[in-house]
Amino acid sequence: MRPVSVWQWSPWGLLLCLLCLLCSSCLGSPSPSTDPEKRVGSQGLRFRLAGFPRKPYEGRVEIQRAGEWGTICDDDFTLQAAHVLCRELGFTEATGWTHSAKYGPGTGRIWLDNLSCSGTEQSVTECASRGWGNSDCTHDEDAGVICKDQRLPGFSDSNVIEVEHHLQVEEVRIRPAVGWGRRPLPVTEGLVEVRLPDGWSQVCDKGWSAHNSHVVCGMLGFPSEKRVNAAFYRLLAQRQQHSFGLHGVACVGTEAHLSLCSLEFYRANDTARCPGGGPAVVSCVPGPLYAASSGQKKQQQSKPQGEARVRLKGGAHPGEGRVEVLKASTWGTVCDRKWDLHAASVVCRELGFGSAREALSGARMGQGMGAIHLSEVRCSGQELSLWKCPHKNITAEDCSHSQDAGVRCNLPYTGAETRETWYWDSGNITEVVMSGVRCTGTELTLDQCAHHGTHITCKRTGTRFTAGVICSETASDLLLHSALVQETAYIEDRPLHMLYCAAEENCLASSARSANWPYGHRRLLRFSSQIHNLGRADFRPKAGRHSWVWHECHGHYHSMDIFTHYDILTPNGTKVAEGHKASFCLEDTECQEDVSKRYECANFGEQGITVGCWDLYRHDIDCQWIDITDVKPGNYILQVVINPNFEVAESDFTNNAMKCNCKYDGHRIWVHNCHIGDAFSEEANRRFERYPGQTSNQII
Repeated sequence: MRPVSVWQWSPWGLLLCLLCLLCSSCLGSPSPSTDPEKRVGSQGLRFRLAGFPRKPYEGRVEIQRAGEWGTICDDDFTLQAAHVLCRELGFTEATGWTHSAKYGPGTGRIWLDNLSCSGTEQSVTECASRGWGNSDCTHDEDAGVICKDQRLPGFSDSNVIEVEHHLQVEEVRIRPAVGWGRRPLPVTEGLVEVRLPDGWSQVCDKGWSAHNSHVVCGMLGFPSEKRVNAAFYRLLAQRQQHSFGLHGVACVGTEAHLSLCSLEFYRANDTARCPGGGPAVVSCVPGPLYAASSGQKKQQQSKPQGEARVRLKGGAHPGEGRVEVLKASTWGTVCDRKWDLHAASVVCRELGFGSAREALSGARMGQGMGAIHLSEVRCSGQELSLWKCPHKNITAEDCSHSQDAGVRCNLPYTGAETRETWYWDSGNITEVVMSGVRCTGTELTLDQCAHHGTHITCKRTGTRFTAGVICSETASDLLLHSALVQETAYIEDRPLHMLYCAAEENCLASSARSANWPYGHRRLLRFSSQIHNLGRADFRPKAGRHSWVWHECHGHYHSMDIFTHYDILTPNGTKVAEGHKASFCLEDTECQEDVSKRYECANFGEQGITVGCWDLYRHDIDCQWIDITDVKPGNYILQVVINPNFEVAESDFTNNAMKCNCKYDGHRIWVHNCHIGDAFSEEANRRFERYPGQTSNQII
């Protein structure tokens, strides 16, 4: 089992201290302090890391001044300030920082607000701020730091572990009582074991409750627990030896980690442990993605289930993403005001994962578009759905998409991680084991994808014939502003003598080739398209500048062969007209208020769309149309598909298609009900379309 870490001890601090005893002048290091919480040069201040769950080099920053502990507000907090604070805490530098009380809200004073450091200061007292104790923040805005797990030479071990002289639960696992090592993953039932400084120990089951099991299952990636066969485990316990390290566990059931429950540890001199009891046992119910057997999956799928009203978007892994909820048949986001681990855990369990590892704020999983449905969600953690939690219905003035809430959920250990990946250099590969692999994107392993089975069509090995991947934690996510299409659509009859460039770039219907050039005209459905990048990485063309093609007609370099498809479809899905948005220039036309443009096509510049920016193609430029000269009057569907060949990685392809109803009477056209393909409920989409649309992570 992959354990869940709360903290781990590192020997580096001890090693560095020993080195400095041998060389007192090492790097000009300060003398070891006799007070583990006090730094030389900090003018009597003390520093500590607090909050759970966390590792020893991360946490909420707390400062003691005039005998009173307090926190720091995250307003204007930067990585430079984190560097200074990590050095105050005895670490070499910071690797990151957190906001919005990620490690839980503190108590007492908020000592510093609007803290501004260059990163080179010797002490936080040298940084600018509003002054000690002068703040307009709440503890929901407490800042935290993630320090590099490397100690400053000569710095004695500080209070990095919040309660130094008390034991803490480091990790938790489930160990099967029988068949250890031979059970299929994920392991869902067995003895609860906790890792203490002297090794793995079991937990006495006296007073063990369903609330305790709920917490353990949640932190191991399972949404719920079920009863166990107590008689079987009692009988088994009589035949085995046990090592108990923990008893008196008392959880409310809403805790995100066992370390947050009330715990009692056995003392070293306890001779009799768990008299009359046995080891605590839990049995967890896996979510639909992690059912242990196909039979269990079939059983779960056979149960009637309504459409989900909560989903995650924009994450790089299962169980993480921006939280979106379904209201009035339309998907929208959740404002991060008062967003916490309780609410995040409700979402995670509702979706079939465990409790939440993180409650994310500030659109950390990308900004959504459209409605923001909920604000100030306050969950106790016991609710079965986010919709059961008290919340505020939001108005446009209350929140913006820069405050979209997100989550990272605990996932079961499945053993499905990629251990080694070869790409391109496959000279040492002697056998091809799979071909015809077709995935929807939700599978946990390639074995779960459709493929050719034992019949391998690709018999040859080598670089030319071997598939490979490049993995990334982040990706772009393109989204078309559907309302703008609806607002700007109109018909133009354009003379043929003005369409030579468009014909050269294949932007007209095939019948235009046999037209009586330069006489006559083509009828064009024109509209503007505004394409936003709402992901977490810039959208860049797959090909480098060396392969871009200069087009004299329109005076720019073409960076992609196909970027967008424009189609007119009958209600049953037959294509009657198409626009071919071929190679063209990608650039940042406009950006959100706090984002700077990075890409511009002029002067052979770099092309792309920055996160938080959009590329606007106005209705009055060449090829921004569909040639409908041959379309007969009737009711149709206008469909626009971005990145249709999946040439550039995105975190989410299900939102790449936009669809509109349109009615054409031979003279005028009405475009209405434009929406992104996954913006409506399944029922609303079924009412809209009578043809195969989108499934899972691809467009058909």
